[in-house]
Amino acid sequence: QVQVVESGGGSVQAGGSLRLSCTASGRGFSTLVMGWFRQAPGKEREFVAGINWSGSITSYGDSVKGRFTISRDNAKNTVYLQMNSPKHEDTAVYYCAAGDRLRVGTTEDKYDYWGQGTRVTVSS
Repeated sequence: QVQVVESGGGSVQAGGSLRLSCTASGRGFSTLVMGWFRQAPGKEREFVAGINWSGSITSYGDSVKGRFTISRDNAKNTVYLQMNSPKHEDTAVYYCAAGDRLRVGTTEDKYDYWGQGTRVTVSS
């Protein structure tokens, strides 16, 4: 079993920056694919970013490409989501997820363990 906990959410102005963190514990973090998803009010959960076990492969949703960056520190069992130039439409609850996979997945079914979410509000 893997426990996933997000932190770093809050309010940010459009055009600013915010960094989310996520720790995963309970088994070898460095063996897990990690991902970020988000769910805005009234919308379905969508893929934001994913990263493979070594950090050498990343994937991003179209709406955040060029603005958000996912990274990981296996020594700290932590994955990060750096949000630069956020927009009002980035307002959502952000979820961190861990997958017992080799490849980075972009759909929810590719992830096995989920955090409770952290809320991000972008004010324009």
